[in-house]
Formats: sequence, C-alpha cells, structure tokens
Amino acid sequence: MQQVLAKYLPERAVQPLFQLIERHAIHLKIVNERKTRHGDYRQTGKTHQITINANLNKYRFFMTLFNDIALLVAFQYYGRYINPQGRDWKNTFQQLMLPFINPAIFPSRLLPLLARHFKNPTASSDTDAVLSVALKEYDPATDKNYIFEIPTGSTFRIPNGRIFKKGKKRVKRYECLEMESGKVYIFQPNAQVELIKV
Repeated sequence: MQQVLAKYLPERAVQPLFQLIERHAIHLKIVNERKTRHGDYRQTGKTHQITINANLNKYRFFMTLFNDIALLVAFQYYGRYINPQGRDWKNTFQQLMLPFINPAIFPSRLLPLLARHFKNPTASSDTDAVLSVALKEYDPATDKNYIFEIPTGSTFRIPNGRIFKKGKKRVKRYECLEMESGKVYIFQPNAQVELIKV
C-alpha cells in the first residue's frame, strides 16, 4: 500500500498517512475519474472505505484523502449523527492536519492558503476558490478555462456537454444561463469550463 500511495502523495506525507489508514482499518480504493466528486467515505458494517479519483495531482489527492479520513475519525469520536461538515468535523480536521501544514510536504506557495483554509475548513477544497485555483496549478495543462477568466456574455461547455452563457457576478459566484432550457444556474468562480469560440 505504501508503494501505491507514493505514486499519488507528496513524498513526506506517505508514511504518516499510511499509518492513519492502518490505524483506522481503511480500505482505500483509487478509481477512475468521476466528474461529480474527487473522493468519498462510506462505512458498510465494520468496513471503512475511502474512494479517491486517480487523476488528482498529489496535493489535491492528499487534501481529498485527508478530508475523508477526518470525517471517519470525527464519526468515531463524536458519533455517526454529527453534521458531516459541522464544528466537530472541522475541529477534527484542524487537529489532524496541523502537523502536515509544513514545507516538507507542501510547496511554500500553498502554505499560507492552507493555513487560511484550515481556520474554517470546507467539505471540499473546491469550495475555497482561492485554494482550488492554486491547487489546479499543479494539474497537467488543459484547454479549460476558469469561469472567472472568461468574458461576461461568452458561451461555454461543461464536462457533461451542456452549454451556458456567462452572466453577472453575484457576490462570489456567477449566474449562467443554460442555453437549451433557459434556466439560470450559479457557478463557482473556479469551475473549469471549455470556452466556445465564435
């Protein structure tokens, strides 16, 4: 398992994360990309299973895996009926993460963003737009754009093929019109889309 983890994690994170996986008897599955999530945790009977997408860069893989380990530990400590992203989970996440926020594991550019994120962690690093954009810098180059980068009024396609027109900004997110249905949807600024050139 350690050799497998070494392909997906920052080098200095492999051993301590392997120990957490063993301590909590986690069955880790690394799977093909799912468009709707980076990873998930579920318990079936006495089995704890965490599933992570194989296509994530090593820092996003770490964050996704760690998020789900923190959820498991919070459930074990506080009980199954806690809010999965509530105060108890956040406290657990913060305490477990503290030793990992260091330059031996993360690039110095990410450290202040991680420190800010962990003052009030969210269920997914994607909901923290600043951190998400910084993490995506470590992905292989693509022809995708962020919503915040494309001009208002331009059309774009999302991974499932639906086409939208970018509208106005609403505080932090963007209203976008789905061309086929005429419905307005709200997009995070860090959503990656394919710009349709006219």
